[in-house]
Amino acid sequence: MSNVISRLLVFFIGIPIVMGIIYLPYFNHVAFHIMLLLITAGAASELHHMLSLKHKVHSKKLVVTLSTLISLVAALHSVLPRKYNPFQIMGSEVITYFYIITLLIILAKEAITAQTFEDSNTKIATSVFTITYTGFLITFIQRMIAWKLNGKTIIVPMFITFVLMVFMCDSIAWFMGVLFGKNNKGFVKASPNKSLMGFFGGFIGAIAAGIGAYYFWSEIFKGPVYKIIIISVCMAFSSIIGDLAESVFKRSSGVKDSGKVIPGRGGVLDSVDSILMSAPIFYLLVSILYGPF
Repeated sequence: MSNVISRLLVFFIGIPIVMGIIYLPYFNHVAFHIMLLLITAGAASELHHMLSLKHKVHSKKLVVTLSTLISLVAALHSVLPRKYNPFQIMGSEVITYFYIITLLIILAKEAITAQTFEDSNTKIATSVFTITYTGFLITFIQRMIAWKLNGKTIIVPMFITFVLMVFMCDSIAWFMGVLFGKNNKGFVKASPNKSLMGFFGGFIGAIAAGIGAYYFWSEIFKGPVYKIIIISVCMAFSSIIGDLAESVFKRSSGVKDSGKVIPGRGGVLDSVDSILMSAPIFYLLVSILYGPF
């Protein structure tokens, strides 16, 4: 019952709030960037905490700051006026450059300040993973803001399509699992309650969302329908893997939820695990099959 309530809250409260924020165009969607910065900081903090339960790690302040820095650079690249924006000179690749700088800082931190080295590999690995997973991957959503068609931004339809693919994958997977998954659960040890029919339903949900976008925004998703189906299938796969991977993180750390920020959902990471893994997949495939924008 609590699972049903949490999903209804996401559908009737969470998604409308997020959609409302993306509809605010001021300063090139600065409110949207601020939301993503907060998500990055929250997710990085939660992942750092989970990893620290079983591993030696660098300080939370350092790791969370570096993770958030990458998202901040992506925001500044988009929000600052072009005339006064040094980040525009390098294009969106400036995000990758700063990502590399954060990795260099982690390596320098261990190489220069460590007094003993028996835990150095673990500290470096956990920090690099946290920065990459919660900081770098989310910037692919921010990069979508630069997409334009005939001189007009298309972030709203693109982001709606992206979110609906992930949400429909998760929701239809859950619905199909409840109805038809009783006798085909447990084949994935990371999440024993997940069923084969649930995974099948996830692909159906993502494809349905993609085909809906194909007909609703036909001026964007031009060409044969199989292109949006390819994107939908890959999105379903990445969403499912993102969800299962976070289950692995939690089981390995011995916790039930990544945090307690969202009633009925757990932490920030519990709510964005599928989104983080799907963002670069969506960005890459849309760029290849429908771009350049």
